Amino acid sequence: MPPTLASLVHHSALKLTVRAGEDRLDVPVRWAHVSELADPVPYMEGGELLLITALKLDAEDPEAMRRYVKRLVGAGVVGLGFAVGVNYDDIPKALVDAAEEEGLPLLEVPRRTPFLAISKAVSAAIAADQYRAVTAGFAAQRELTKQALNAGPEGLLGALAAQVDGWAALYDASGAVVATAPEWAGRRAARLTAEVERLRERPAPASSVVGGPDNEDRVELHSLGTGRRPRAALAVGTAAALGTAERYAVHSAIALLTLTTERSRSLHAAEQRVGAAVLRMLLAGEPDHARAVAGDLYGGLLDAPFRVIVAESATGSAARADADGLGGIVEAVESAAARAGEAVLVVPEGERLVVLAADGGAAVSAAAAYAAARAVPEQAAGDEEELVVGLSAPAGPIAAAAAYKQAEQALSVARRRGRVLVEHEQLAAGSVLPLLADDAVKAFADGLLRALHEHDATGRGDLVASLRAWLSRHGQWDAAAADLGVHRHTLRYRMRRVEEILGRSLDDPDVRMELWLALKATSPE
Repeated sequence: MPPTLASLVHHSALKLTVRAGEDRLDVPVRWAHVSELADPVPYMEGGELLLITALKLDAEDPEAMRRYVKRLVGAGVVGLGFAVGVNYDDIPKALVDAAEEEGLPLLEVPRRTPFLAISKAVSAAIAADQYRAVTAGFAAQRELTKQALNAGPEGLLGALAAQVDGWAALYDASGAVVATAPEWAGRRAARLTAEVERLRERPAPASSVVGGPDNEDRVELHSLGTGRRPRAALAVGTAAALGTAERYAVHSAIALLTLTTERSRSLHAAEQRVGAAVLRMLLAGEPDHARAVAGDLYGGLLDAPFRVIVAESATGSAARADADGLGGIVEAVESAAARAGEAVLVVPEGERLVVLAADGGAAVSAAAAYAAARAVPEQAAGDEEELVVGLSAPAGPIAAAAAYKQAEQALSVARRRGRVLVEHEQLAAGSVLPLLADDAVKAFADGLLRALHEHDATGRGDLVASLRAWLSRHGQWDAAAADLGVHRHTLRYRMRRVEEILGRSLDDPDVRMELWLALKATSPE
């Protein structure tokens, strides 16, 4: 620990005597400084033991001494040493009273004790304290390294918590708590998720200090990783600010966890290459070869129904997509799978992302939840990159190509409908009519019906409305004529005119289908 006024008083060679402030001798001393200035405050930084002989002070003037001592206390001076037998045979009562009034420790320095001896004692104690801190820091580094090698991040967190006499927690890329030490710190760490999220928005390395939940403790947050987006975060909670030795321990833990994170990133890149090969084999209709390549890494994923997820940026910007939407959904899916102990196959494909995840598993739920969270009103979205996701029906390895096609179809529908996520199963349960909103379909419909609209514009009949009524009644003349309020012979004449103008026969079911869809596509309803 650093030197204190008490340790200096107990130093047998200094022979110091306490004349005031006996109850404040446990204050640490940052330095011992000699000054005979009437106002040394501009040269103080706080934490000093000021040594004087009162050469330029009227130490017997009570009012002058009150002002002098008050300014010292305000500047953070922790003690005043007065050398007797130089300018004064004893410490003047005015100075003693002022020190007592302000609670400033006042030490009497005998004539035979030079100020240099006090300065050397303080300097030696500070050096010894720093040496102890460095030695303890190296010992902590060795212990943390040992635990990291033998027990992984969990062991490292346990050693770190013991070193700082507090708790430690590790968060993954999504901001979720991965591990804590001791175990009771889990709830405390979980309540800091919002702070971790804010930290992750800053480029690594980044750190912040926050008050713990309900002011329980002081918490330091540190991002881990060397990339633009932090890969993880470390939280360290203590009852007070960290000392030098504890600071060494935290820095060592950050370095070791960063190394682990970067090594994991390299392994992750290798796993992605294997995953890409497995996906290509599945889409090529070679499930046996895919299973052989997958091995233990992805083999379990192919033993049960899985879903294919295809996601891409709505703007088509690969750089923005990787940094924002696609990067975010990757983190969400992989973190959820890791916490649930599931295998998940994630393959980036340029501006899109392909994921194979267990049906009904945490990864699929995380993808859906992430997409739902981004389905915000346009006015609230700001500059957030838009994400579009298509989800296949459950499938097995033999039907992987079909599932991939389903996910692409769902993705296409999501784009057309302006939705973030569409499941392929929803398409069969819905209606084909919303798909007619496509601009190409509308253009075709306008072209097909243009001649009829031009005829009606001349006031020579109402062919478009008659055609709609006749088709809606499945060609039943009497019912359609009743709907229009005309004679069935009038309706028959109008339908012959439709055939003449369009050059198509209404007896052809394909023609009737195209005309009906064209009417629906151009309907103002």
